[in-house]
Amino acid sequence: MKNEIRIVGGRFRRRKLKFPGTPGLRPTPDRVRETLFNWLRNDIDGARCLDLYAGSGALGFEAASRGAAKVVQVERDAAVCRALEQNRALLNAEAVEIVQAEVGRFLAGAGQPFEVVFLDPPFHQGLVVPCCRALEENGWLSSRAKIYLEAESNFRLEGLPENWRALRAGKAGEVGYHLCERISSGSFS
Repeated sequence: MKNEIRIVGGRFRRRKLKFPGTPGLRPTPDRVRETLFNWLRNDIDGARCLDLYAGSGALGFEAASRGAAKVVQVERDAAVCRALEQNRALLNAEAVEIVQAEVGRFLAGAGQPFEVVFLDPPFHQGLVVPCCRALEENGWLSSRAKIYLEAESNFRLEGLPENWRALRAGKAGEVGYHLCERISSGSFS
């Protein structure tokens, strides 16, 4: 891997961004990002987006490129955050804010509602469902938020908030990706 991604669409299209070779950091592939942003084509422009486990920043920078009003990227690794800051400066992506924090602690705080959330945690650590519950419980989601989940290909949408419904899903190699929508507040399954 060259430790570089390219933005697929929008005003930063074709721009290449570098990221450190941190173990476990695996950017969302171009093809998957293109599919995801086709799914979200009516939801990104002017949206507030939350990019959890930002890593390479591929999803957040793609959202900013496509017109998101605000993108908050949350990442705990200091070296990865420095790379995110460098890429933000390179693109002059003023809509992007980088927060160095552990995602679980970040989500434990009082939330502000986002219209789109990207959740792409490290695989095989059981992080997806607890993060989804924290998003729902702590006020991080707008009433009709879209939530993108990226996990190992055998991940099943079980234990998510009852008021979330699956809209779309796909697989690419060892990656399973899902788009959910929040319908209203509710309890958990």
